[in-house]
Amino acid sequence: MIIEQLYTGCLAQGAYYIESNGEAAIIDPLRETTPYIRKAERAGAHIKYVFETHFHADFVSGHLDLAAKTGATIVYGPNANTTYAVHHAHDGEIFTLGDVTIKVLHTPGHTPESTTYLLIDETGREHAIFTGDTLFIGDVGRPDLAIKGNLTEHDLAGMLYDSLHTKLMPLPDDVIVYPAHGAGSACGKNMSKETTDTLGNQKRFNYALRAETKDEFVEKVLDGLTEAPAYFAENARLNKEGYESIDAVMQRGSQALSPAMFEAAVNETGALILDVRDATEFANGFIPNAINIGLNGQFAPWVGALIPDLKQPIALVTPVGKEEETVLRLARVGYDNCIGYLDGGFAAWQKSENEVDTVASISPATFAERWQNASNFTVVDVRKAAEFETGHVRDAENMPLDNINDHMAQLSRHEPLYVHCAGGYRSMVASSILKARGFHNVINVEGGIEAIKKTNVPVVAATTV
Repeated sequence: MIIEQLYTGCLAQGAYYIESNGEAAIIDPLRETTPYIRKAERAGAHIKYVFETHFHADFVSGHLDLAAKTGATIVYGPNANTTYAVHHAHDGEIFTLGDVTIKVLHTPGHTPESTTYLLIDETGREHAIFTGDTLFIGDVGRPDLAIKGNLTEHDLAGMLYDSLHTKLMPLPDDVIVYPAHGAGSACGKNMSKETTDTLGNQKRFNYALRAETKDEFVEKVLDGLTEAPAYFAENARLNKEGYESIDAVMQRGSQALSPAMFEAAVNETGALILDVRDATEFANGFIPNAINIGLNGQFAPWVGALIPDLKQPIALVTPVGKEEETVLRLARVGYDNCIGYLDGGFAAWQKSENEVDTVASISPATFAERWQNASNFTVVDVRKAAEFETGHVRDAENMPLDNINDHMAQLSRHEPLYVHCAGGYRSMVASSILKARGFHNVINVEGGIEAIKKTNVPVVAATTV
């Protein structure tokens, strides 16, 4: 028996490859199918099943393409109504995979269809649980994403408590927990950086499993939940209703466009220009109205938060050699309408003597000097509200990047806007959006709040009453 966790850091997502005696199963695959197919081929195994723990909201699963290419059966648990053919498993159903078996444990709460898969090894021992978003390492899945009709988040939280206490916690302590996500995912609030653990450790240290009553559990799980990213609902819909083949998406998005073709395509389609280069490179020169979301950060989640329309045509500016990777990473979260990329990257645009824009960036020391000498000084802090409350520049405006499109009306289009975050990634994203919306006097403060704290600019913490 082989179990391999295939972890994707930028999405904090774990897919799983299980193999036994020539048969393989994939649990919660990402959109790209090639890695799973090649892994099975190298082992001389046939992919028999694709198990889905629930309708994922934070990424588009690869179940449809993977099943079409391998003949594998897609398996969902109870309450998973789809528009395509799947095997609707019942609670307690057993699937044979080589010399091991996989048992369906319906564990509603995160969503009504949420299901855990219990792996029973060759000896009959309960070996591991693949929990999806029901149980994480250090946390449980948020119960506010699948509210429908008369079903409330309190109802779902109560269902989650029952699922954990009747289906998972009675299992042996040495059972290994394999969740769908780790730290950095918006599907929970307190996830560990560890991506696997024993169930016994989780019973001892996971705050949610230590709750003594259902009421206490519901209160703790619902406390402090932030607003779900805007793209979650659309990704869940795609996973439920289906989507275009990844091969077609990649072929369309991987078209190389000369600068003239790129400009014409943008004008014809109204495409958003998405520049995924490093923030420093972008600041030094970019195509006017381009938005910068760097590949080196939490790229896909920020795209999902800041580009509300998944059908928006997108024209890419990438580092040379990163074109297909970018198209794929967009497709993972449902952005399938890339129309191509700038052939030769931004350097090709410069060589064609096209118009170029820049973002002014200053050091923390220069920021401090201007702070001392300016009578009208607007500081825009784009960190989350909780970060802002721990310490911020006195009189700064808190405008979290997630919601920046909703709050621009309160900013002056004439006075300088000094933008910063924690370290520089988010502030450049915000600066690019502001520039594209006609705020031309935008100044990015390098190094973020941590660097500003080392100057004489006053930093204060939020006061509580």
